[in-house]
Amino acid sequence: MQTEFVGLRTAIYKVPNIEKAKQWYAEAFHTAPYFDMPFYAGFNIAGYELGLQPDEKTETKSDNVEMYWGVNDVVASYNRLNKPGGNSTQSTAKCWRGNYSCNSKRSLG
Repeated sequence: MQTEFVGLRTAIYKVPNIEKAKQWYAEAFHTAPYFDMPFYAGFNIAGYELGLQPDEKTETKSDNVEMYWGVNDVVASYNRLNKPGGNSTQSTAKCWRGNYSCNSKRSLG
């Protein structure tokens, strides 16, 4: 089956405090945003766009989005990302066919 879609290119996170979020993501991915304006910050992460936008809504957010990042060492990455204010909701777990998965939630407000 042929399709015009070639893959996901951009993930945009709505954040309550864009300055705190930019600081956290810059530290987490060891890179500064290539585009940095009050209405949007864009990071190039291994050829993919990670965008941050200020979330001006006051409603409670739901857990309706999941992001999966490929890493070389899941345990080391999980531990490093949970140091700067991380809030783990699930410990690292071995899963299907020797692949590892972990889950971490954080608030950057």
